[in-house]
Amino acid sequence: MGYSSDVIQKLKGQLIVSCQANPGDAFYGPEMMARFALAALRGSAGGFRLDGAADIAEVRRHTDVPIIGIAKEVWSDGRTLITPTFEAAQRLAEAGASLIALDATARGRRYGAFERLARIRAELALPVLADIATLEEAEAAVAAGADLVASTLRGYTAETSAVTRFDPEFLAELCHRVPVPVIAEGRILAPQQACSAMRAGALAVVVGTAITRPHEITRAFAAAVCEGRRAPAAGGAFLGIDLGGTNTKFGAVSAEGELLFRGTVPTPAGAGRDGLLDHLKRTAAECARQAAEAGIAAEALGIATAGWVDRRTGVVAYATENLPGWTGTPIATELVPVAGIPVAVENDANALAVAEKRFGLARNAADFVCFTLGTGVGGGCYTGSRLNRGRHSFANALGHIPIARTGPPCTCGRKGCLEMFANAAALVRYAGAGFADAGAVIAAANRGDRTARRAIGRLAEYLAAGSAAVIHLLDPELLIFSGGLVENNPLLLDRLRERLPREVTAWERRRVEVRASELGYYGGVYGAAAVAAEEAPH
Repeated sequence: MGYSSDVIQKLKGQLIVSCQANPGDAFYGPEMMARFALAALRGSAGGFRLDGAADIAEVRRHTDVPIIGIAKEVWSDGRTLITPTFEAAQRLAEAGASLIALDATARGRRYGAFERLARIRAELALPVLADIATLEEAEAAVAAGADLVASTLRGYTAETSAVTRFDPEFLAELCHRVPVPVIAEGRILAPQQACSAMRAGALAVVVGTAITRPHEITRAFAAAVCEGRRAPAAGGAFLGIDLGGTNTKFGAVSAEGELLFRGTVPTPAGAGRDGLLDHLKRTAAECARQAAEAGIAAEALGIATAGWVDRRTGVVAYATENLPGWTGTPIATELVPVAGIPVAVENDANALAVAEKRFGLARNAADFVCFTLGTGVGGGCYTGSRLNRGRHSFANALGHIPIARTGPPCTCGRKGCLEMFANAAALVRYAGAGFADAGAVIAAANRGDRTARRAIGRLAEYLAAGSAAVIHLLDPELLIFSGGLVENNPLLLDRLRERLPREVTAWERRRVEVRASELGYYGGVYGAAAVAAEEAPH
């Protein structure tokens, strides 16, 4: 080892504060980062993680505590890479970094991470911290000579995209598996989580957003205030029915977002308007019966359906030929006598957006877009913390954004719609013969089948074109994807993330998150229940 290990000892048992801001943030710039660092020092911070030589040099003027230096740069694949060159590391060292962190994930290794690691240790005489996402990546980094590893990138790679919360179990296993110190970083938002990280065996803990991102902190509190203002009385529950083309799902959801019971029945898709209405009435009666047996006093019933809905009347304003005769159906009026409680009706994709805002990933987001990908392509958009419905209740027709001059005929009667290039049938078409359905393509892709993976990549290209149009129009902070094409299919969003920087102007400045919904198979039930909660008398 060509350096003193004193810096590692100095970090032992310390809180490391990540002081970073993006261009356009109110606190962007070296002077502001130094102010954050000084405030953190007064709160007993024992180290910093800083991005760029300028910020490091300014903070170093005020303190001699250890500084983890990183350099974030947009790389050739259009995505940000942490310390991608030796020259970048050299500038960090000259500015006063005590150790250098770099991306040592599988992607980072493709761009020469381990070669840089060796040069940094040999030529700069500084310890190297390997930012990883999996146990295997950590072990490989240690074998390559990393002095420490950090869980920084867990949840931010294709393989770990399902991880959305702090994971102390992973951290404990990481500490057990590698023979070098481990630094805990990533989604640590509360002091209790920092305590859990230390008890799991971490050398130190890095916290960033929860300390140095005032707009994120404010957003979380503002969302909590909004939720408290709008939430029904404690103990309330809401029934939800999700009318799907193949199956109808139903259940009850508590005010806190707990799925209290659930069920699924086949949808008589070809039964026509009257047959579908009778089906909804039977399902509503069964849902109410199960609620009564469970002692649940439901406040309202929500219905999520395909087609655009006039929320004021509960009437289907327009539906494509996916549901023949469904246009004009007065769902709410027909179901109130059966349910015996208020009934709210909403487009299924809009309902899912309401669920994400109330129970899911968008609780702290003001501007976000939800895509549902399955038999069709649906969408729901929030702007300024309000669901965008449009003047005639026809807003959010994301599946009917034109992305080509021609193509397979859409159910709306036109050609070139996003839906026909990014739905389940399209995925099977791209994969060719040998795949029975979209699920088979996804399963094959997860096994490494090249044909299936190319098919998913092609679908992602079309999805990126449609998403880019929405981003350019609405400038959201978050895109959430759900539906059958997203479940168990991390490759799709990985390819989408790779493609979007090429399609969207000023992508790096926008900082749009691309996430898979966590509401799962019964997301539509959550959506219907969330719509009911919005409409229930408080």
